[in-house]
Amino acid sequence: MDTLKVKNFGPIQEANVTFGDLTFLIGPQASGKSIFLQLLKLLEDRDFIRKTLEDYNFVWNGTANNIFDLYYGDGMDFLWDLHTHVTYNSKQIHLKYFFENNELQSSPEHIFYIPAQRVLSVSDGRPKNFNEFDNSSPFVLKYFSEFLRRTLSFKSGDQEKQFPNPQKLIEAISNSIKENIYQEGEILYDARRGQKKFSLQLSKMNLSFMTWSSGQKEYLPLLLSCYWLMETKSLHTDIKTVIIEEPEMGLHPQAIKTIVLQVLDLISRGYKVIISTHSTVFLEFAWAFQYLKKANAPEGAFLELFDLPQSPDTKGLFRNILAKTLNTYYFDRKNDKVTVKDISSLDAGSDHIEESEWGGLSSFAGRAGDIISKYFVDAE
Repeated sequence: MDTLKVKNFGPIQEANVTFGDLTFLIGPQASGKSIFLQLLKLLEDRDFIRKTLEDYNFVWNGTANNIFDLYYGDGMDFLWDLHTHVTYNSKQIHLKYFFENNELQSSPEHIFYIPAQRVLSVSDGRPKNFNEFDNSSPFVLKYFSEFLRRTLSFKSGDQEKQFPNPQKLIEAISNSIKENIYQEGEILYDARRGQKKFSLQLSKMNLSFMTWSSGQKEYLPLLLSCYWLMETKSLHTDIKTVIIEEPEMGLHPQAIKTIVLQVLDLISRGYKVIISTHSTVFLEFAWAFQYLKKANAPEGAFLELFDLPQSPDTKGLFRNILAKTLNTYYFDRKNDKVTVKDISSLDAGSDHIEESEWGGLSSFAGRAGDIISKYFVDAE
């Protein structure tokens, strides 16, 4: 999985994205980032997706309307038309690619997808099964929820601790999660009310999932996914790439910094990671990474960046980090058409406004600084 080129696919007029060890996609809402990422998943995991849908009694009947409605959700059949061109790793993809009669008995999954709507998978405190979602829900959400349900189904007993688990997270990340997200609390998978649901043991209180903050709810599926990915990599899984949509939702910048560390942990374990985001924290890291790489900075510079003590775990987190590739792309929507631009340098002095203002993420801060400087000087 290296390059995906798209022309005239839904709102995307043109995109040419080369994936690094870590890739950021940024852009305003409804600019096609999810559509693009789900297409990547469909291209890479076509047989796995088809087999999964058929296992849940859906019919993959060999028409464009059927395929895109089944996968993206009802009403999404408009995405592919006569003007659509898709090239994946130098291979041109025709519509018939999705209908070819392939052997589905063994169809491994290569991309693990954590969708933006992930909180819907545990909206009442328990993971939903695949068929609890209606036909308007995308495959990536339904399957992610089913993954959580199956992952937790082997648990036994009335109460199971899910966090913290020092065997699954390095100490620096575990401490940061406790401090910045769950305030020293413990997540329980609790069946005392007759059905297993998540709760938060905080001090002497046992808080039901519905009382958690939005950030704590949004983060839980991401945390459970990282647990599984860290365990699974040692088992030589077929998963090579992890897609995470908007991991920052509901979280304070300090907590988002924790997620950056978790992403780096995944990369250090050999995964490629692709993130769509609206957070400046990820772009600030990307900017710092590019300049530290140019300076050939020592790995200790990253310990300073994240204010971490030196330990075997933290040294392992940043080992060979400057050998990694980090790319950033901006999904620019104008007049209902999206073009995708490479802004990987994130150069504030660039003549291209998309690059200098980090796809609009830094534009307000820059404008605010200019206005304050203007009127503060006048007031003096």
